[in-house]
Amino acid sequence: MNQIIEAAFSRAGAVLVAMVMLFGVGVSSYFSIPKEAKPDIDIPVAYVSVSYDGISPEDAERLLVKPLEKQLRSVEGLDKMTSVSAEGYGSVSLEFAAGEDIDKAIADVRKAVDDAKSDLPPDADEPKVVEVSLSLFPVLTAALYGPVPEREMVQAARRIKDRLEALPGILKVDIGGDRKEVLEILVDAAAMEAYGLDPAAVTQLVRNNNQLVTAGAIDDGGGRLVVKVPGILESVDDLINMPIKAKNGNSIRFGDVAVVRRTFQQAQGWSRVNGEKAIVLDVRKRVGSNVIEVVEAARAIIDAAAPQISPEVKVSYLFDDSKEVRNLLRDLGNNVGAAVIIVMVVVLATLGLRNATLVGLAIPGSFFVGITALNALGITMNIVVLFSLILVAGMLVDGVIVTTEYADRQIAMGNNRRAAYKLGAQRMAWPIISSTITTLMVFMPLLFWPGIVGQFMQYLPMTVIAVLIASLLMALIFIPVLGGFIGKKRIDSTAISATAPRFYRMTLKFAIHRPAIVMISVVGFMAVSFYGYASAGLGVSFFPDIEPDQAQVQVLARGDLSAKERDKLVKTAEDSILTQSGIRDFYAKSFRSGGAGNQAPRDSVGTIRTVFADWQERDKAEVLIDEMRARVTALAGADYNIQKQQQGPGSSQPIRIDIVGISLDEIGAATSDMIARMNEIGGFIDVTDSRPLPGTEWSLVTDRDAASRHGVSISGLGMMIKMLTRGMRISDYRPDDSEDELDVVMRFMGDQRNLDRLKELRVPTADGSYVPLSVFATLEPRIKGGNIERKDGERYMYINSSVKTGLLPADMIEKLRQSLVENPIKGAVDIQFGGEGEDIAETQNFLGKAFSISLLLMVIVLMIQFNSGWQAIVTMSAIILSTGGVFLGLWISGRPFGIVMSGLGVIALAGIVVNNNIVLIDTFNEYRKRGYSPAESAFRSGLVRFRPVILTAITTILGLVPMVFEMTIILVDREIMIGAPSSQWWTQLSSTIAGGLTFATMFTLVATPAMLVLGAKVPVLLGNGVRFFQRQPKSA
Repeated sequence: MNQIIEAAFSRAGAVLVAMVMLFGVGVSSYFSIPKEAKPDIDIPVAYVSVSYDGISPEDAERLLVKPLEKQLRSVEGLDKMTSVSAEGYGSVSLEFAAGEDIDKAIADVRKAVDDAKSDLPPDADEPKVVEVSLSLFPVLTAALYGPVPEREMVQAARRIKDRLEALPGILKVDIGGDRKEVLEILVDAAAMEAYGLDPAAVTQLVRNNNQLVTAGAIDDGGGRLVVKVPGILESVDDLINMPIKAKNGNSIRFGDVAVVRRTFQQAQGWSRVNGEKAIVLDVRKRVGSNVIEVVEAARAIIDAAAPQISPEVKVSYLFDDSKEVRNLLRDLGNNVGAAVIIVMVVVLATLGLRNATLVGLAIPGSFFVGITALNALGITMNIVVLFSLILVAGMLVDGVIVTTEYADRQIAMGNNRRAAYKLGAQRMAWPIISSTITTLMVFMPLLFWPGIVGQFMQYLPMTVIAVLIASLLMALIFIPVLGGFIGKKRIDSTAISATAPRFYRMTLKFAIHRPAIVMISVVGFMAVSFYGYASAGLGVSFFPDIEPDQAQVQVLARGDLSAKERDKLVKTAEDSILTQSGIRDFYAKSFRSGGAGNQAPRDSVGTIRTVFADWQERDKAEVLIDEMRARVTALAGADYNIQKQQQGPGSSQPIRIDIVGISLDEIGAATSDMIARMNEIGGFIDVTDSRPLPGTEWSLVTDRDAASRHGVSISGLGMMIKMLTRGMRISDYRPDDSEDELDVVMRFMGDQRNLDRLKELRVPTADGSYVPLSVFATLEPRIKGGNIERKDGERYMYINSSVKTGLLPADMIEKLRQSLVENPIKGAVDIQFGGEGEDIAETQNFLGKAFSISLLLMVIVLMIQFNSGWQAIVTMSAIILSTGGVFLGLWISGRPFGIVMSGLGVIALAGIVVNNNIVLIDTFNEYRKRGYSPAESAFRSGLVRFRPVILTAITTILGLVPMVFEMTIILVDREIMIGAPSSQWWTQLSSTIAGGLTFATMFTLVATPAMLVLGAKVPVLLGNGVRFFQRQPKSA
């Protein structure tokens, strides 16, 4: 290393040019690196769905889900498989182990689905395989609403969609409120019966007369003649005039017995924005594209297109991720700048203007080199990366401070500044490298953090490692070379002779002469700290509670409600909260129960998405949610849950209970029992479950013998029933004004589609006559079965819940567990707790292993550095002291231990606090080499290293102080905001590091010298005279 430093000083001009170039490349990388709020995370989840109109949940389980599960179970890397069998479809969700190659996994899933196709019913739709990734979540949600006909609004939205998807950064645009267009044939039942029309024959006739015939060409040697047979339906008139039966020499056409029209599929629900019917555009970006640029381009197109629909059409942006990104980048960017300024002010006050300039250059230099590396690796600029820069702002100047402080001592002793800085870099190279490597060893295992949390947090170790490696170059090469030009020329020797205050001198003397008392005091402090926190019962939490921007009201209703009845319930709830202050936009939509996907309660018939005003202009989200809950609770006809937007990893409802078994009756009873226990314990709110909804279905019990005697087939009966319900698809049609193919659907007229008509239904027979349904079948009401859900091949039901403000989910789960121990649940069921409890257990397990590996790696580095087991133990003692400080701080502040952020903070502390010990012990060994006694060496090293130790600790602590108190310092406006959501992400982590480092630094300056003296008094010899616990340096 000395040779490299020597070469750098001999080519000082080239080094400075390289430094300027690195700054330039870094600035360019900062502006070009893609920016987003949250990291692009590869969620290893696939979703397979198969639709089959009219199929019951029991049949969907047997015919759709089980064949898929059989093939999908063998897919490599599969971690968890759940499925839903519902009316009209079956679906399977596949979760893969973290780190799996999602592209390979999806390919394996597609192959398994292809193998399962032969076992699926022939009339089932083609299975769909969808990969779930963050790109499937919109970065922009725009609502178009106003007094415009639905068809015109939908067509305009489709045109906007086409223009948006042409942009390079946009992956996909979905239209909410868009209904599939169909060509509908409304048949008069009486006319169809009078003419003796058989639906099966009509269907086959239309299909035969609506197809492309590739007739080919005639080549007889005298020329080639192409023959064309036009057979495709080109207009609605072609269908109206199509003959469907000939009778008595006359042709019967569709126009004689039916009304043919283009229309939309029957609505299952409606969407409204701020009380007006609306069409919603969800814009999704491509992975790695710049969200700010994507949203700007998308908004420009939407804003320009809206007035072209109608001057009265309004646009409301319900979600704009670029706004959040800008705010986060601004807030955290300002905090990065504030951290740099705070560090420079501290250095300026203690080391002077020239040294402050050198330290100040080291921070942006390290940042720019680190950002260049991140950009080259394809990593985006997000909140985790930005906080990582704040975290290391104080750490990366440690080496520069130590180097410049040593150079000042050399200048005071008479060396010129060039030689002094070269000596400083060479002398402190190994202590700086060693302390940096120990820090890197701590963050290195975090790169392998599994699961979604690991995918989210892995950007922190990446950034810290990149920037700290860059800081090594700054501390040992660039800054010393620059210091040789602009550093102090002369320093008074008295300025460095007494750098430690009188109080510290006296305390240090006492500690060195009475090391046993010091050690007992330290052990006592640790015991009080750990015991106090444990006895306080503050518990643990998973992830910090971040102020949300949105909340969602779920409207829950059980029963066979029509689409209009469901929408009326949603509209009532919507009207009750429309006047509430603090909410900017309301997005309400109604749908069929179970139509909101697997994440919504089974009895959810609608949702109202509320977008809050800016956090500075409204009350806390908890206050707004409590007010909304008070308004909707008094409404009759439905139940209401309110969920706030989940920030970061984890679920919006922290408690998840799965009840697994064989019998649906036993599972349902156990689910009801668990809900009763939760009500008895209290504290659980917004409880939802997947028990089947009460309802009635009508079953046609057919006498097959009677049906056979009358020439009626089940297929013919099924067609007539379809005509009465959803309609029967008979062909397709592609109009000139649409890119999509329209289904041609035949059904009875609207006033003929009801239960009375079903009872009076007449069915065609083989000879063309019609017989009443009552001759061979009876209509019986039955209790409708609910959705059947399976987990890893077993049936199950689930319960989701939140807890009241001030309660910890982990504590509530423990109470439920205790209830089950005291009074076991009945039935052959297995109760599995997931949600936040499962996340805490997984994270705790990994962080424990990571901490152990980090400590082992650090011991190896320290043994290489000091060749002394005792000195390695002394160095590592700072970690224990810092942990005691963390728990003391949590105890005093009354906060729970955040398993992600506080756990990460303890691990980060381990790499930070040992650095001061390394430099102090290195100085102790240097004095021992000069022949000083252990006590005198410890005393001198404490005095000499007091200023750099205090400086390095203060710079790190003060750099984090704004985040500790949730402060956002706006430098340009000279404003300080408290409580910004961007600062709430990192309060736990900042508090952990700042608190632990404060206590560790105070104890390090006193306990470390005492332990060094204690080790010298009780040497332990191993082997052939090699001192393991105490290395005795040779005297100079």
